[in-house]
Amino acid sequence: MSLHAIKQPSAHAWPAAALAILAAAGCTTAASADRPDPSRSAPAARELTHTEQILVQRAEALLVKECMAGEGFRYWVGPLPTVDDLKGGGYVVTDVDWAKRQGYGGRLSARLPRLQREDPNHAYTNGLSHKEALRYDEVLNGGPSAGMLTVELPGGGTIQTPRRSCQTEAKQRLYGDFETWFKAEKIATNLTDLYVPDLLDDKRFTNAVGEWAACMRAAGHEYAEPPAIRAELPALTEGLSSAEAHAVEVRLAVAEARCATRTPLAATARKLDEEYRGKRLGAYREDIATYRRMRLTALARAEDIAGGTA
Repeated sequence: MSLHAIKQPSAHAWPAAALAILAAAGCTTAASADRPDPSRSAPAARELTHTEQILVQRAEALLVKECMAGEGFRYWVGPLPTVDDLKGGGYVVTDVDWAKRQGYGGRLSARLPRLQREDPNHAYTNGLSHKEALRYDEVLNGGPSAGMLTVELPGGGTIQTPRRSCQTEAKQRLYGDFETWFKAEKIATNLTDLYVPDLLDDKRFTNAVGEWAACMRAAGHEYAEPPAIRAELPALTEGLSSAEAHAVEVRLAVAEARCATRTPLAATARKLDEEYRGKRLGAYREDIATYRRMRLTALARAEDIAGGTA
């Protein structure tokens, strides 16, 4: 059977949240370029770079550690994501250098179970008595007895979190107001369902995908759209060694990224993402601004807490 004979799924078979255009590796937003964009430096407009996101996560973990110590428990700052971890995902890979290193991120994902197994917090909690392990979890994560915060998501449904725990205390200290942060963060990061499906149907986008497919075909890869490659990867890499599977990923991801930047696809995706967000998300403009502003507040505090290094 040809490597590309498997029927390709439509992009609409993929969850909209997984198709967020600007989440793609290498898109030239401030975050993915890993440096602030001077033209968008206003606190309400700037996203954090990947390095800054890692710094904030480290600071949060250090605050959790301090809180847990105050309750009589030990806590270790676990493995933090790398910049390469944060660059993965999205509709199309556009960063050729990342693709050369990571393919589609298969090696990054494969190492997660090992990191979780080696996390000293697991060994520590396994050594606690049943009663103390329950208290540890309650202190760390909270529970219904502490009362719950509830947020209605833009696409429907609700999400809840305990009002009190070491996790929430850490966020309170970082962001300044945990309740406001929780609402803004959950809304701002759950908006793709409101516009991505229509973006994918936009003729400007489908035309750009067609040009990308033609570029891939000329390179020897017969795919109608980028998600089709990820759908076929398990079959392509079945039975291969880790090194062989990685080589397959790299070859396809590099071709995908090159065609995304050599054709209008990457630029069109960015332009349409900005356009559709502007048209469809006006009701959530304040939530988005609050989310970005509070992340910058957290960053300033994280630089003091974690010593300015991720």
